[in-house]
Amino acid sequence: MRVMKFISFAAILLAVPYLVAQDAAKTTVKHVPITQTAPNSGKEMFNSYCAVCHGADAKGAGPAASAMKTPPTDLTTLAQKNGGKYPSAHVAAVIRGQGALPSHGSEEMPVWGPLFSSLSQGHEAQVQQRVANLVQYIDTLQAK
Repeated sequence: MRVMKFISFAAILLAVPYLVAQDAAKTTVKHVPITQTAPNSGKEMFNSYCAVCHGADAKGAGPAASAMKTPPTDLTTLAQKNGGKYPSAHVAAVIRGQGALPSHGSEEMPVWGPLFSSLSQGHEAQVQQRVANLVQYIDTLQAK
């Protein structure tokens, strides 16, 4: 049941390209099911799962950003904010749901570990591959 809840949260995020009406201060988002991506492509996973909130450039201005209570993090500055070293272990922990970020794991920002597990039909090696490739791709987006 918990995985289904996470899948529902992801569906909300993946629907953001279909933002519809904005009346006064309310934005609505259509729900769509999570889609399968190749576990060996960090870029494809980022574009499918992360860019909707963080933006294709990872700077936090994706199409869903304006609908969120907490603005998405600028993922290009993670190394800058960590003394010039990309915090790969921390990024992996956050993606898996082991990090302590206020918006991560909320209705706005799902924990991707259980979602990746559902996509991988519980095969832990594939979940690890997904997380590792996504972490590696985000590393390539760091500001120089």
